[in-house]
Amino acid sequence: MNDVLARFDSTRLPRVNGARLWASLERMAQIGATPKGGVCRLALSELDRESRDLFVTWANDAGCSIRVDQMGNIFARRAGRQPDAAPVVTGSHADSQPTGGKYDGIYGVLGGLEVVRALNDAGVETERPVDVVIWTNEEGSRFAPAMVASGVFAGAFSLDFALSRKDATGTTIGEALQAIGYAGSEPASGFPVHAFFELHIEQGAVLERAGKTIGVVTAGQGQRWYELTFRGTDAHAGTTPMELRRDALVGAARVIDFVDQLGLQHSPHGRATVGMIEARPNSRNTVPGECFFTIEFRHPESAVLDAMDASMRDAVQRISFAQNLEVEITQIFDYAPVPFAPECVNAVRQAARTLGLPHQDIVSGAGHDACYIARVAPSGMIFIPCVGGLSHNEAEAITPEWATAGADVLLHAVAEAAGICCADV
Repeated sequence: MNDVLARFDSTRLPRVNGARLWASLERMAQIGATPKGGVCRLALSELDRESRDLFVTWANDAGCSIRVDQMGNIFARRAGRQPDAAPVVTGSHADSQPTGGKYDGIYGVLGGLEVVRALNDAGVETERPVDVVIWTNEEGSRFAPAMVASGVFAGAFSLDFALSRKDATGTTIGEALQAIGYAGSEPASGFPVHAFFELHIEQGAVLERAGKTIGVVTAGQGQRWYELTFRGTDAHAGTTPMELRRDALVGAARVIDFVDQLGLQHSPHGRATVGMIEARPNSRNTVPGECFFTIEFRHPESAVLDAMDASMRDAVQRISFAQNLEVEITQIFDYAPVPFAPECVNAVRQAARTLGLPHQDIVSGAGHDACYIARVAPSGMIFIPCVGGLSHNEAEAITPEWATAGADVLLHAVAEAAGICCADV
């Protein structure tokens, strides 16, 4: 990635201080701690402010300068030998789900901070600056949509649109930023980034089941969301013969089974889900005359998503005809697959090899800020396992060993991208 690398042996890079990283994670988890061991730290709440303040304090202690943009994204910069060079950026988010885990997002932030601390401890100077970022409102649990601030950075959303998003009480993102003191003055539309790496827990069970410590994330799943409505005829459940019914719920049930089979057909990366269903009039002794439900497809290849779309539409038409139903299909979301930059993927893979860590390529099934940043900068992700694949849950757990391993891989990847210029590393 950087020809400066030819001047040093990556096996002689420092390691992170795993005990310090774990202590930072545990201290941060006290902010918004829940009785069941998780966190509730909603975006731009007072608890979010407290977590941001703590991060800024730690980053200042590590010698970083702090910048805050108009979306409240925090950039803590460790200076490089070339101060005007595009930085290497790493980080994630600090906000959580209402009943979230204490590692989702914040592990990537504090892992990035630990990289800075480890470079400081070893007296390592980089050619490029290194920024550690907290992205605002990744989760989307208080303000929709999710990943809105990294989306503004990447040009996916306008600043006005993002600042006007409201929570359930009518408070906008712009008002909430002002209230907690994180309405920054730096432009939110982004700046040149040499490379971006996001360290994250997997939020699934693939790595743990495979006995791998590191997931080399090659891509993010594309997503397509649909809303479907079958319309038949409300009818008396006791007096209407089976052959005369126009049962919208039966039609939906047959589509749901087809969607499930479609996901299995496109394994291992295919995902097909019906997550919402509403039968109307929803009475126990009335044949449902209308049924609304949702379909979601995920896959890292657009061609496969196209095939799933076509198969689903064909099945819906066949089923609606067979059941004598009217049907309405609306596609409401189309999120293209995100291939991560080969140079970033290779840097992560090589780091895992150098460190002797069991690893495998993996596709991210969830959306992450890196998926938007990949639009404007070479980007990659590093996954570590989480116990039982459990996430967005207060029982979410990782081990100190996994946390340390992921941060060590991040250190190597960041060092490769930023370029080491200290001759005695």
